[in-house]
Amino acid sequence: MNVSPAPALAPMPLKFDANGLVPVVVQDHVNGEIRMLAYANEEAVRRTIETGLATFWSRSRGVLWVKGETSGNEIRVARVLVDCDGDSLVYVAEPKGSSCHTGAKTCFFRAFGGGQLVLAPVEQTTLGELEQVLESRKSATGKASYTKSLYDGGAGAIAAKITEEAGELGAALAVESDDRVVSEAADLLYHLLVGIVWRGISLRRVLAELARRFGQSGHAEKASR
Repeated sequence: MNVSPAPALAPMPLKFDANGLVPVVVQDHVNGEIRMLAYANEEAVRRTIETGLATFWSRSRGVLWVKGETSGNEIRVARVLVDCDGDSLVYVAEPKGSSCHTGAKTCFFRAFGGGQLVLAPVEQTTLGELEQVLESRKSATGKASYTKSLYDGGAGAIAAKITEEAGELGAALAVESDDRVVSEAADLLYHLLVGIVWRGISLRRVLAELARRFGQSGHAEKASR
């Protein structure tokens, strides 16, 4: 019996370098955090798309490797973005556990400060940095920190401020300037974050819940509660 050969795969519309590689940035699809950077050849990119698991090419070992195959910290890729020149990629993904070989959540956990590397963990996003600051205020005193005074007041004090700020935002939406709406929205968002940090709930968990609801009717979601 004659068996027809499998059709050849069309070449990918990417500009691989002289070594047949493109740099790949891995980004957390929930909070926008950059987790790592590695390199992929054409086969690695194809396998990533086919399996949904972040796959790369090891320049030191000369082999394909799947993130998490030994550590268990896999990265599930939701989509692959290609830059305007076609010579670099972003794996928009759901990381599991730490992404850095050091055990850090992200490989980008240092920053330049005063011309030197600051080894303390730094947050990449505004909301992440705010969450970190609010967490640090738990060790402050209520006299020195407004946030700590809210923590000391407990659920009642925090809920009262959230209600107050929500009302002020609602009023601003109706009749006040865009600048006032921005200011009141920032106040409300800050107090919402105080509440979840006080409860020990991560911001990422809230954002993940929003992401889960994409494509779902708001009416249906409310009816399911």
